[in-house]
Amino acid sequence: MAAPMTPAARPEDYEAALNAALADVPELARLLEIDPYLKPYAVDFQRSRYGTPEELQELVDTAHSMGIIVLLDVVHSHASKNSADGLNMFDGTDSCYFHSGPRGTHDLWDSRLFAYSSWEILRFLLSNIRWWLEEYRFDGFRFDGVTSMLYHHHGVGQGFSGDYSEYFGLQVDEDALTYLMLANHLVHTLCPDSITIAEDVSGMPALCSPISQGGGGFDYRLAMAIPDKWIQLLKEFKDEDWNMGDIVYTLTNRRYLEKCIAYAESHDQALVGDKSLAFWLMDAEMYTNMSVLTPFTPVIDRGIQLHKMIRLITHGLGGEGYLNFMGNEFGHPEWLDFPRKGNNESYHYARRQFHLTDDDLLRYKFLNNFDRDMNRLEERYGWLAAPQAYVSEKHEGNKIIAFERAGLLFIFNFHPSKSYTDYRVGTALPGKFKIVLDSDAAEYGGHQRLDHSTDFFSEAFEHNGRPYSLLVYIPSRVALILQNVDLPN
Repeated sequence: MAAPMTPAARPEDYEAALNAALADVPELARLLEIDPYLKPYAVDFQRSRYGTPEELQELVDTAHSMGIIVLLDVVHSHASKNSADGLNMFDGTDSCYFHSGPRGTHDLWDSRLFAYSSWEILRFLLSNIRWWLEEYRFDGFRFDGVTSMLYHHHGVGQGFSGDYSEYFGLQVDEDALTYLMLANHLVHTLCPDSITIAEDVSGMPALCSPISQGGGGFDYRLAMAIPDKWIQLLKEFKDEDWNMGDIVYTLTNRRYLEKCIAYAESHDQALVGDKSLAFWLMDAEMYTNMSVLTPFTPVIDRGIQLHKMIRLITHGLGGEGYLNFMGNEFGHPEWLDFPRKGNNESYHYARRQFHLTDDDLLRYKFLNNFDRDMNRLEERYGWLAAPQAYVSEKHEGNKIIAFERAGLLFIFNFHPSKSYTDYRVGTALPGKFKIVLDSDAAEYGGHQRLDHSTDFFSEAFEHNGRPYSLLVYIPSRVALILQNVDLPN
């Protein structure tokens, strides 16, 4: 929490701000009569950098009027240790809302842990969920830190191989798991169309299965291994050493019938701390060589082409939902950094420069165009709602990945320099194919090496376990999506 506004800190406008706060929230006057020491916080109560409660309600209503679903990132996995304005030591003890002693403290996060076995705390947390649904009309929740809740070890220093012994034993916090089931039951009973997403890195079985089947009741889990894999590849491996099988395994490693939200980069890269994919790919050259008036440099060319390919293969192969952080779709040159002590409470980076995509002289527009058309194509064909893809090829030497999903044929050439003519790709469907998305197109900052008027005809030639196959030209660092035009759209 930021330091409160005080007369000593900002004497020139403190009294005016305090009077405005009292006028806007009359209940504050009574509160200050009871506890005058809260006076410095009264101004910040009214002048919250995140807006007032009423403004949040207006934001949700406006989003709904535009057909946008709004989810809240709800944090019931832990709470601040701050006893001045938080729940810690609320009644003078360390066990009012939390476990007493070491069990009530998360050493890595330096925060307090709720006692989910307590009836009163269950009422408190479940009432909070109902409040967000009924008072603010949120459409669901992304539950933060679910892995920490599920296990007594909180996932700290633990590796999860998928063996069932890791998920069913004394290490599981059954009280927390029961709470999550109750929370999902409440959400879907009050609002059947609501969405719940679990931030779980452990792969707890049945977490996204119905409660009636003994599952946790979540609709989706975050595919948290995917962004870690892309960052690992960019940080530790040369392009020619990328392992196609490892990429495919990471993108498809999810439990059957449990839906995942795939994303190419995490909030750590998008908001604060680590670098975004665009920054890992292009670094300082984003500030000097993104003008269309200058030739492609090797760094910018590689960055733009791989940025598109990484996002498309994550979108098409990684899950049943797709997550993007605002601005990262067009390779924003800076992360979103909220005011905090580490940046002297600065608002300088607490915004997105959307004008970058409107500037015809900058290459950011190419990434934005590709992201727009990628999402529009998914809306048209619905591959996120389709069954998992059938991967027919993951060729290490050629750096080719090919798969089919929702009746579309996806082909990726990750090789940094080799292009292939008459490359044979397997398919389950006979007929004529056309290009419906090409990352090498001019409007996406590509090199225009493909003729979109070309017809690709499959033949009854078995290849990679598919009954039919076709020959394509696939340039280096290019992703293609082909549609069978003989099938009804």
